[in-house]
Amino acid sequence: MHGRPHPDASDGVTAKLAAFVVGLPAEAIPAAAFEKAAKCLVDTAACMLAGAASEEAEPLKRFLAARAPGTAPIVGTSLSADPVVAALVNGTFGHALDFDDVLSIMPAHPSTVILPALLATAPAGTPGGALMEAYVIGLEVGAKIGIAIGNGHYRRGWHATGTLAIFSAVAALGRLLGVDEREMRTAFGIVASMSSGLQCNFGTMTKPFHAGWASHNAVTAITLAKAGMTAATAAFEAPSGFFSTYGTERSDVARITEGLGAPFALLEPGLALKKYPCCYALHRAIDGMLEIRRRRPVSPETVKSVVCRVAPGALRPLIHDDPRTGLEAKFSMDYTLAAGILDGRFDLTAFSDEGPNRPGIRALLPRVSKIEDPRCFGDDPDPAIRSAGTVGFVEVTVEFHDGTSETVRIDRPSGSPQKELSWDDLSEKFSDCAREAGLSQDAARDAFRTWRNLAAAADVQSAIRVLTRSEA
Repeated sequence: MHGRPHPDASDGVTAKLAAFVVGLPAEAIPAAAFEKAAKCLVDTAACMLAGAASEEAEPLKRFLAARAPGTAPIVGTSLSADPVVAALVNGTFGHALDFDDVLSIMPAHPSTVILPALLATAPAGTPGGALMEAYVIGLEVGAKIGIAIGNGHYRRGWHATGTLAIFSAVAALGRLLGVDEREMRTAFGIVASMSSGLQCNFGTMTKPFHAGWASHNAVTAITLAKAGMTAATAAFEAPSGFFSTYGTERSDVARITEGLGAPFALLEPGLALKKYPCCYALHRAIDGMLEIRRRRPVSPETVKSVVCRVAPGALRPLIHDDPRTGLEAKFSMDYTLAAGILDGRFDLTAFSDEGPNRPGIRALLPRVSKIEDPRCFGDDPDPAIRSAGTVGFVEVTVEFHDGTSETVRIDRPSGSPQKELSWDDLSEKFSDCAREAGLSQDAARDAFRTWRNLAAAADVQSAIRVLTRSEA
């Protein structure tokens, strides 16, 4: 029985959010936001390329083989698929190596949900600037939903990349595809019932799949809304709606529309672009270990023990104490500290399956420890709203066999908005990721140049083409 559409409030939070997506004048977006977006999109394109060569790629390619080709390209390959499937695969690729950006106020990895959805659906002739405009608006929507629902959502075990960044993607699609306010509200209602992702899957292939599934569902929702599907059009504030179901006692749905675009989340607090291909909650510990290595020789022969102190809650996503795979190592403080002693390498190779199984690592694991210490909250006025990668500070102490020790405190990691990656850093990262995908040096250079100048592209299809290969 279908019945009538669910009743809704035409002036409620969902309606105001839809009006923002559909009606915000392009000139209301500051030039600085487009500049930040350019970096984020280059970074995400790089991560998708590298993900096409990850271990997750093989089951995804087998999944694709059972489906008919479509019109939407699969990054890093010569394959194509239906747009919803392309969004799924490319979104999973983008998060496969945990090398993609982080928006700590969600806390989630929004760009690898947004960009694959936009690439899968962008009509021929879509200017690069229009895609960037949609990206900025979509990211803003997800950011404000993240602030409103609060970090308690994440602490309940939800993976916000799947549960919250999905709203970023559907909003970006709504803007790019020119839906009206009613369709946008409906799309929010549809996608609210598709929000999913559990932290118990961290360290498995399903963790990056959350990003791909969210991108897939955003494309599905906007397509259904445009086709006339009905849904609750006040899904955020409705009884038994998204906030009452997924939120906590600290959630406040009214905060979604407070400060929309004032400032844009891209500018304040900004996204972190990762320097290391692992969970963001490890990055400060890595910076601490590398700083100690700069100060004095560090090796298995010189180090007696290493301990990392973090604020309570900062270890939550780091669920693997004894990792046996590269994916598990990306969520292991124990492995990170041991690698800091052994060789101080934290590149793509360090997080391969070989990484945590090296004899040197296995021998060092008993020497490392991590502690949640309330002292590490520092002077943070409201640590309850911080993510695991940003709460308080991280302190790394290495004790040496000669009786001396070194301690380093890290408040913000490399790549954070406070320590932003430069274009040179991003060029190097793009080159490394493209090499993983098998692109030649010349092809990688051309692809980087194309994406860096996306705002000037007459048709985003040119940017998509440079991410594909002539052979699968």
